[in-house]
Amino acid sequence: MSDTQELAGHDVAAWIRQHPEFLQQYPDLMQLIVIPRSTGTASSLASYQLEILREKNRDMSRRLQELYGVAQQNEQLTRIMHRLTLALVRADSAADVWRTLAASLTEDFNASVVRTISFEAVPGLEQESWHRHIARDSAALNSFRDLIAGGEPICGRLNPDKQELLYGTELAPQVQSSALLSLGSAGLLAIGSFDANRFYPGMGTLFLDLLAEAVPAILSRHDT
Repeated sequence: MSDTQELAGHDVAAWIRQHPEFLQQYPDLMQLIVIPRSTGTASSLASYQLEILREKNRDMSRRLQELYGVAQQNEQLTRIMHRLTLALVRADSAADVWRTLAASLTEDFNASVVRTISFEAVPGLEQESWHRHIARDSAALNSFRDLIAGGEPICGRLNPDKQELLYGTELAPQVQSSALLSLGSAGLLAIGSFDANRFYPGMGTLFLDLLAEAVPAILSRHDT
């Protein structure tokens, strides 16, 4: 580096980071360093460094608490999913499978609304308000074609045509967010919430993916 070349602040900082022993070799420079003022009086370098370490520790503690909270939620979700799967396996008929699914999502997962659509008629569910039988090739399901063809679960606010078909004209305005997924050859499942922030694009869909695999496999056991 030539004598006439000027050093930028970030160059000096980068060099000191690479040579942390520099201030030990030139202790007189410690007297020239200006420490940031927090309360109007100058702090010592040691106390300033200590405060930085404390802030880093506080930030790390906050992150650990967030991770711990997420881990607890995941553990609880796993346990509920396990109980649901066992209950579905124990169901005696296809109608019981659909009933168990709707009841668990409402009670254990606090869904505001649950709606199911089966591509084949399910004896015993003709009078259930939460269930509809719509043939797979029906024009009523045209807006669901991408999902039926194997698309990823949809989370967030649904299009008005999907919203009204699933929830009806009276309830549709109240449902602010949904999780909608394909159950393969069995049908469709919609989990609706009155909370606009409950389901949103980009959220994790592991639970929904597990449902999409488990429910059709269990229903296939009751095919006639």
